[in-house]
Amino acid sequence: MFNLVFAIPTLIVLARWLWPLPLPLWAKVSAGILMLAASQFHLWSRFSSGSVFAPEFPRFVVILFNWAFGALLLLAVFQLALDLGTLITMLVRQEIVREPAGLRYAVAALAALVAAIGVANALRVPPVRDVTVAIHDLPASFDGYTIVQLTDLHISRLFTAAWAKAVVDRANAADADLIVVTGDFIDGSVEMRHTDVEPLRLLRAPDGVYAIPGNHEHFFDYRAWMRHLAGMGFRMLPNAHAVINRGGERLVIAGVTDLSAPSVGEVGPDLALALKGAPVEAPVVLLDHQPRKARTAAARGVALQLSGHTHGGMIVGLDRLVARGNAGFVSGRYAVGGMTLYVSNGTGLWPGFALRLGVPSEITRITLRRTK
Repeated sequence: MFNLVFAIPTLIVLARWLWPLPLPLWAKVSAGILMLAASQFHLWSRFSSGSVFAPEFPRFVVILFNWAFGALLLLAVFQLALDLGTLITMLVRQEIVREPAGLRYAVAALAALVAAIGVANALRVPPVRDVTVAIHDLPASFDGYTIVQLTDLHISRLFTAAWAKAVVDRANAADADLIVVTGDFIDGSVEMRHTDVEPLRLLRAPDGVYAIPGNHEHFFDYRAWMRHLAGMGFRMLPNAHAVINRGGERLVIAGVTDLSAPSVGEVGPDLALALKGAPVEAPVVLLDHQPRKARTAAARGVALQLSGHTHGGMIVGLDRLVARGNAGFVSGRYAVGGMTLYVSNGTGLWPGFALRLGVPSEITRITLRRTK
């Protein structure tokens, strides 16, 4: 079913773009076979690693597949728009209008170019995005406290050790008091990814590096990854919290497990457990990979929730669809009751659909400010 769904745009391209072109039959058949092969990128990924989430091809091949798949998706959209325009023209003119072959080639070239831009945007090392969050009655010693958030790194054959090292260098250079990673570190098993994740060991901040799992950690060996990440120096917070002390004043950093955990027999998110024993007077910064339960966190008195998971929707327009599956939260800052929710666009991206158009990746530096 998964592979059939991703074949639908290609079937539209075959029927509405390729078949009407004035080309020899052999050329149409050859092009059609190549397009269908590209549309089954996720099937080939499953054959390569046992999982659609971890394509184990050379990086250039993964990039090429993402470009081809993106180009087919965009060409399907552009061709449907062209068909709609042609239909409206026929209704207005009351005569048959045929789409010129040159126009078909032009929309194909545009789709290829836009897909290339989208892949390039996805592959970049993100800049630091500064966000200021006002917190009611934040202790004075934490006024100006900075947190760097990384999320959705998706370390893989696409986002390799070199990319991870560049992200680490940029995150460390942001000179934050604390670094957090809000899930989806990887795509692949520990055996597949142990070399590529190694640069993350170099993340440094005065108050440490804290993290939670995302849903993708559960697609592989969750417990192996939790052990491995803890061994790399991450302070993992699965339904747990830590207390940061400054001048006798305190800030709570809490974390929960991912909503997907019960589907693989692991413990699901439990905010009550995460906050058990936390000082009641201290503001709480909650790490929750998915933003869907933000209203529950607000009702529990959380001051700031940091999430990812949505990748910001990846493409302008598609973000509205992604928001529907995430309780309306997809990108940026939201006021949820008395709590601020910040949903990062993500630092990396799932290598099975690595395109960004109008939704830039980010390393987020959050500055906390005291407000009465």
